[in-house]
Amino acid sequence: MRRPVILLFFKLGIVLPLLGMAASQSVSAQGFAALVSPPRFELATQPGKILRSVVEVSNRSTAPARYLIHTADWTFSRDFSVNFQDDLLPGSCRPWVAIERPEVVVPGGGTLRYRFEVTVPPDARAGECRFAVMIEGAEPSVARSNGLDMPVTGRIGVIVYLTIGDGAPDLEVFGPKIATLNGRQIPALRVHNSGTAHGRMTGFLTGTDAKGIAYDFIPSDFPILPHEERDVFLTPSTPTDDHPTLTFPVTVRGTLEWDKKRTELNQQFE
Repeated sequence: MRRPVILLFFKLGIVLPLLGMAASQSVSAQGFAALVSPPRFELATQPGKILRSVVEVSNRSTAPARYLIHTADWTFSRDFSVNFQDDLLPGSCRPWVAIERPEVVVPGGGTLRYRFEVTVPPDARAGECRFAVMIEGAEPSVARSNGLDMPVTGRIGVIVYLTIGDGAPDLEVFGPKIATLNGRQIPALRVHNSGTAHGRMTGFLTGTDAKGIAYDFIPSDFPILPHEERDVFLTPSTPTDDHPTLTFPVTVRGTLEWDKKRTELNQQFE
């Protein structure tokens, strides 16, 4: 039987606890006290090249810790959650990836520099290689839930995006729409990526609501993968309130940017 897992996903800054148990980046309560740096990689190379990089694995506990390290494929769900797959997905680039070793021991309070490399074939098409480096506790801990003792293993997935050659996003903005995020209604845009690499919307926007109150709006920076369409949430704030309640209709103006490109926005949301 597969062990229950507490999955820590750092790419989007999201912590996903399973089994209804609390989790944090260190998960020290469950005996898993690893931290990794950087939280994700966004790299670029050319066909026929070898790219090498390093993940730093820190053990925040006082006792030595043994970790199992391997690669995985992943998919990005409509609800912005990430699903890791040990089996190779169609078109996976993981056969290009080599890791330093499958098991490491990090002393208490220590940090290990862990190397991986990607050998891109000479005939690789322009696009994007995506995979994850998984760091998993080798020894399960026992956690108590609903009166039962259950083995729990901590896992951290570090996402790697590797742009190959002329791979690039090509984002097209649709909209507008009103979305519900964390119980609040906010403006959102539908964005489609017809390119060959992921993209993220950035920019600084301003606007007003039906009461004439002025706001700043920050676009969400979730990745938009090639051939996918996603909501980009425009989160409002004021100098005195980071979680204001908007009165619609709302007008938003400014510049959206991605991958050295930009588009002007002057849109009413109602």
